[in-house]
Amino acid sequence: MNTLAWILQIVLGLAFLAAGAMKATQPKEKLVEKMAWAQGFSPVQIKGIGAVEVLGALGLLLPLVTKFADPLAGLAALGLFLTMVGAVITHQRLKDPLAQSVPAFTLGVIALVVALLRFGPVPLG
Repeated sequence: MNTLAWILQIVLGLAFLAAGAMKATQPKEKLVEKMAWAQGFSPVQIKGIGAVEVLGALGLLLPLVTKFADPLAGLAALGLFLTMVGAVITHQRLKDPLAQSVPAFTLGVIALVVALLRFGPVPLG
């Protein structure tokens, strides 16, 4: 199970690192072309979402590199799960097609699984 947790952490960490870096570095106008939801957020809010995603990704990946801070991975996964809950709610409020919620939902489920594996009844690590 520990191997599964690490694989999920790496996949999740890389996905959030890429998505968060894009949100944190691209101008709002460029993001709106790719992500319609960004229209309803200020540039500062979008950059903040990107920063949260990058920090969450680092929280998932750093324990692999540093060999310590395993509790950080569980906290990061829980935070990213909550971020994805917010993303799904945003897509639903905007009445986006269901297909636009699927990536956020999927990443949220993976983040929840990682959190449960790290903080469950028998935490791995």
